[in-house]
This record gives sequence, C-alpha cells and structure tokens, in this order.
Amino acid sequence: MVIERAVGREPLAALLFGEKGRPAVGRIAALAAETDAFSLVNAGQLEPGAAELLRDGLTFDLAGLAPAAALIPPEAVHRVALPADFTMANCEAVHFLVGPHLAGAENLSPVLRIAATILRQLTQLEGLEAIIWRPARIAVTPAWFAEAVGIWLAGGPFPALALTALERTEHGLASEGLDFLIGQEFTLWAKDGAPGLEESRIAVRLTDWLFAHGRVDTPREVVLSGAGAVWLEPDGRTKLNARLR
Repeated sequence: MVIERAVGREPLAALLFGEKGRPAVGRIAALAAETDAFSLVNAGQLEPGAAELLRDGLTFDLAGLAPAAALIPPEAVHRVALPADFTMANCEAVHFLVGPHLAGAENLSPVLRIAATILRQLTQLEGLEAIIWRPARIAVTPAWFAEAVGIWLAGGPFPALALTALERTEHGLASEGLDFLIGQEFTLWAKDGAPGLEESRIAVRLTDWLFAHGRVDTPREVVLSGAGAVWLEPDGRTKLNARLR
C-alpha cells in the first residue's frame, strides 16, 4: 500500500537545489541517522519521492525528492544573502510540509520551533542553494537560515529576516509573514522620509517583540530592548501602525 500525504496541502517551506539535483529518500535517511534532529518513519510505504520526518511526536513531510518530478517553488519576492544572479529558474524544488495531523496548527510556536529545527538540519544537504519560507515569500541562503534559526533556537531573538520579511515602502518598513504568526502585519513609519538603518534595527526588534507577545488590539506603547519606545496602533483587524516615540 502506497501512502499519499502531501496531496492538496501548501508547503511551509521549499528547498531549492541547483545543478547537482535533488536528493533521494536515501540521503534523507542517512542525514537522519547522523543527527537527533529528526527520524525517518514509514520508509518504503510512501509514494516515490516522499519522506515522513518525525520529531517529538510531530510529523513533517518532504515531497518532490528524486526520482519523483521536481515541484514548483512557492513565490518568493524577498531575498536575503543570495547572489544577485541567483534565479529560481535554474533550481528544482522539494516541498517541506507539516503532517496532516498538524493542519491548522502550523503557526503555533512549538510546531514552528520543531519545523525550524528540522529545516536547519536539512541545510546540510549537498546542492541546496536556497530555502523559501512560504508565509513570508522570502528566499534565503542555507547558511543564513541555519545561523538565524540556530540563534533563536538557542534562546536568542526571533529570526525576523528568515521566518518573516521586511519591505521598504514610501512610508517606512512593512512586515510580511507576521500575519501567519500573530494575525497582523505592521508598518513602521519612518521619522524623516525613507527608512534607514535605525528603522531597520527597530523593525527587527519589533518583530521579535510581537512574536513573543502576540497581536495588539488596543493602542499602546512598548519599549524595545536597545531600541527605545514605539507607539503601536491597530488599523483594522490585520494591520498595525508603529511609530517611533
């Protein structure tokens, strides 16, 4: 009996492989044997090119491994640390998905941390050129992802430029992917014209604070460590305006 697990579900992330091609399930099994980050389950029972990964009782799926057909990469409009000539057109995608039992819970912090732990281990795969985090439409290098996520998992700040994104607007900096986590996106309004390094630093700190404290439903001032005071004011249910005090 062949088990199909990934049909009809959106990936949480995608792994983009270059000219060396995508790994087969055997390479994933070998990587699982080298680490305690995850284990491989239901080997040999899944459809070709699929792997089921287990950690702490939670399962995640890889789809599009060799020899199955490569999958379409999710859209990525933000890029971090990738070369200027990098193009997804030259890559083959493997999708990373939460298991069916986690549908609707993929944005919960415990699930997110385990997903990040597994993805960080998968950055060791040969030929991996980029990771796309779909909720933020952001593509980053494996090294960037591993470092940013590793700091967070070790007790540091949330990886604002790996699991969310920041975009410059005419008003300041706007987040993307934060709504997946707390149900709101923010715009940090610049003091004088275009946002600079100060606004970028504060936006990263604000992302960390919002992930830790959750959505903001009433106007309030928050003091960010090393960044000072910021006034937060909801604009409808899904938007948040942030202004420097």
